Order: sequence, then C-alpha cells, then structure tokens
Amino acid sequence: MPSMVDLWRNLPTETRHEESRELDSLSTDQVVALLLEEDRRGLEAASAQGKAIAQAAEWVAEGLAKGGDLILVGAGTSGRLGVLEAAECPPTFGTDPRRIRAVMAGGREAVFRSREGAEDRREDGREVVADLVAKDVLISISASSVTPFAHGALESARERGARTVLLTCAAARKELEGVADLLLALDTGPEVLAGSTRLKAGSATKAALNAITTAAMVRLGKVFEGYMVDLSPGSEKLRDRAVRIVEAAGRVSPEVARELLSATGGEVKTAIVMGRRGQSAEAARGRLEQSAGNVRRALEKSGSV
Repeated sequence: MPSMVDLWRNLPTETRHEESRELDSLSTDQVVALLLEEDRRGLEAASAQGKAIAQAAEWVAEGLAKGGDLILVGAGTSGRLGVLEAAECPPTFGTDPRRIRAVMAGGREAVFRSREGAEDRREDGREVVADLVAKDVLISISASSVTPFAHGALESARERGARTVLLTCAAARKELEGVADLLLALDTGPEVLAGSTRLKAGSATKAALNAITTAAMVRLGKVFEGYMVDLSPGSEKLRDRAVRIVEAAGRVSPEVARELLSATGGEVKTAIVMGRRGQSAEAARGRLEQSAGNVRRALEKSGSV
C-alpha cells in the first residue's frame, strides 16, 4: 500500500500544468484566458461522466422517495461545495434541510475559515455519518481522491448499508476500486495553480453536484416543464418568481396568478393545477396528492377529484 506522501506526489491535481510554467510572467489577460479555458476542460471532464452522474441522481431520488437522506461529505473546497449544494436545495426545491445536508471536516467553523489538519482525521469522517441507514445516500467529495476524512465517511456509510458515491477529480485507478458503490472520477488533470483544486476541479465538482441534485428533483416531481414548482417563496424575488411560474405554467394572467397563489398560501403546484384545470384549491390538492405531487401527472389525470 503506497504511503500518503507517495499518493500526493503522483496525483494529477498536484502536478505541474505545462501551460502555466511561466504563469507569473504572463499578462493578466493571458492568465484569465488560461484559467477560463481550463474551467471549460473541467466541465468536459464532468460531461464525460454523464452516465455515472445520472446513476447517482437516480440513487438520490430513490433514497429520498423512500424517506432516506442525502449526505454530502468533504473537506476544504470539496466540503464547502457540498455545503453550498445542500444549502441551495431548500429554497430551490422546497426540500427539508434535514433531508439533504452537508458535513464539513472541521465542523461549521471550517466553512468560513480553513482548519488545516481536519481532513486528515479518518475517524472523524466515520463518526459524522454514524447515524446513516440503508435508505440513505452518501456522496463523499474528495478532489484528490485520497482525503482520509472522506474515506472514513465512506467506510462507515457502507458498513451501515447506505449507498455510497465517491466524487473525485482524480483519474480512476486500482486503489479506488471498491471504496464506494459508485466512483465518479472526473479526471480534470493538473491545475493552472498546482494543487489548487478550488479552480478547475472545483468547477467540475460543482457542475456534477448541480446535475445530481437537479436531476434527482426532476425525478421526484419537484420540476414541471422548466420551472422549480416546489420553490419556497421566502423573499420578494422568489415571490415574484412564483407569480411568473404560475402565470406561465398555469396559463393565466399575472393578476390571476397572484390570486391563485394567495388562495393556496403560496403553493405553486396547487396554483398551477387550479389555473390549468379551473378547479378549487381543495380539488387541485387532491389531484396532486393522487399523483404523488407530480404536476404533469396531475394535469393529465382524467376526471374530477
């Protein structure tokens, strides 16, 4: 088994980027162009793993549908990306923040200020997911692929029967076989700033996480057409968005959309069904309940409720 030092030295994310050997002598325009071009390459690496990302999304949807949770675990930039993803799901999709949550090496304080060494504690990774059960899904995020905290979480989750995903920006290799039920190896290669995985690797990781959670929410009926119909309208901007969604998806005027939302207490799905079917809030809710909250199925359902 290679030592951690040997692993670090051979990681693509730690090696030197050929196009940035003279980075400090380039013009600002050239530096920016190189960084953005590498970000594009990172997104291409994520796109190449589309089927595996789709599999992860299916697992997340299945787990949440069964009453399980999605837990995102990581350290440093990887952990912060998990925190960001978990934080954005409730306002976008109306999810319970307890059902999609993130765990950061070093605790909540590490989200805002680096706590060096926290990522090296494998046992901490095991402990933070000690309450997982078989219907849960764990996505362990490690740009380097070797973070002890992330691997500890994977070990603990697998022992409890939860589905596990390792999301990394390193290439797939023999040492990673069997560490998770699904390996998402984005293989983004060397960074412009050697070892700084908040750059290309961070962009690719964020894209993969966006795709996983959004596709899962589509499968769970939290999206209709291209609209976030389970959003929580907790701000003026989101309340205005809710009106525009009901107006477009419900095929009503802005004034009627506001009236429908008022009548439903801000329930976008119910307001859409009311607008399209010409039904009361009670009837629209009943139609949605019989359709497991899926707006399309509720609208296609024949007869009255």
